[in-house]
Amino acid sequence: MNDKGFKVCAYNRTTSKVDYFLEHEAKGTQIIGARSIEELCSKLKRPRRIILLVKAGQAVDDFIAQLEPFLEKGDIIIDGGNSHYPDSIRRTHELEAKGLLFVGSGVSGGEEGARNGPSLMPGGSEAAWPHIKEIFQKTAAQAEGEPCCDWVGPTGAGHYVKMVHNGIEYGDMQLIAEAYDILKRGLDLSEDEIADIFEKWNSGVLDSFLIEITRDILRFKDTDGEPMLHKILDSAGQKGTGKWTAIDALDLGMPVTLIGEAVFSRCLSSLKGERGRASKILAAPAREPFQGDKQQFIDDLEQALYASKIISYAQGFMMMREAAKVNDWPSMNYAGIAAMWRGGCIIKSVFLSDITAAYRENPKIESILFSPFFTKAITNAQPGWRRVIAQSTLWGIPIPAFTTALSFFDGYRAEVLPANLLQAQRDYFGAHTFKVLPGKENDHMKAGQDIHVKWTERSGDVSSSTYNA
Repeated sequence: MNDKGFKVCAYNRTTSKVDYFLEHEAKGTQIIGARSIEELCSKLKRPRRIILLVKAGQAVDDFIAQLEPFLEKGDIIIDGGNSHYPDSIRRTHELEAKGLLFVGSGVSGGEEGARNGPSLMPGGSEAAWPHIKEIFQKTAAQAEGEPCCDWVGPTGAGHYVKMVHNGIEYGDMQLIAEAYDILKRGLDLSEDEIADIFEKWNSGVLDSFLIEITRDILRFKDTDGEPMLHKILDSAGQKGTGKWTAIDALDLGMPVTLIGEAVFSRCLSSLKGERGRASKILAAPAREPFQGDKQQFIDDLEQALYASKIISYAQGFMMMREAAKVNDWPSMNYAGIAAMWRGGCIIKSVFLSDITAAYRENPKIESILFSPFFTKAITNAQPGWRRVIAQSTLWGIPIPAFTTALSFFDGYRAEVLPANLLQAQRDYFGAHTFKVLPGKENDHMKAGQDIHVKWTERSGDVSSSTYNA
């Protein structure tokens, strides 16, 4: 923000950090410091615009409570942490009732974004937007001449979009890890050889920040010359945003399967000791050296990764569409969301320009899979996608993200699914009822009615009511 010409006042509860910052990184800049919250508020012009970058949860509420005595009507509190969106909904209503404005803004980009321009996803009190728009849009990363920042929607919409962003990030990372595993264990390639493949992929449809850094990680050697990757414990951590996404998808009844599998894969990785014992007890398939066209398989893998990414983003936007209905966010800007992810953030990629174009062409499109661009892309990728999954399964290499992406695709494009059997089973054992297909009605079964059948002589006439627990 300072680099973009805005004067900033910095405060930290550990005031020695403020002093150190002013003497080092901020020296020679317009940045000034404050050593108390009262001093911070006294130095800000009105309406005050205060950004909190603290741990999600109680810490945010505690700082808001400390700020409130020194604020006036119309002042703006901005939470730029990874807060859970229900907290942002609550905080918006609570602060608006006191005459204050609240913005819950997703911030993505890590160290690089923090210093050189992140992706910013603000939502909350819409009256705050005119007062922060210029600051946010100039500070954000720029992609194709546009800021990677736009107003997302009311109350918790900004943090909801950041939550889904992080869930998609989980999925992208899992897919890349699975691709690495296939190349490493399936084709017996070295880290340097795999890095070369990722470098090539980064010049095509997979051009993205995560592919780029994966190439760099693969090439990084420890002081003894061994790839650093060989020395890292294969037990993945997580801070909760992917889990929040998966839980909310279940609450919404949305089949966001790839993000769910990515979260479960991290959970499975954490069972390091148990997996070690299982590896000595549970038999693996016999591994035969790959006899096919190696370059064709690598090209197939590129297409499998591309197709699976399309599915992941399609699921993420489906989830946001449903959340907008449930939370009464009618103005969510899907083209703007895709556009603000094109730069500055962890999932930035060329691919997001195509999603932006799809939503700008048809803002009400039901799924990006219905966009002619993505329909063609996923059709072209199908043969290689299926070959990679088949071969990896024969090798015994776990690929939960790749397989769930393809299973979703096959289920989504299926006009008929075996859910009719599920409904029959539910009615058989619990009298849960079912509905009849249009065109299959008769005197005792009408379309739209909840129907119970006496499957056996012991079945009763009374059915269960229909409800969602």
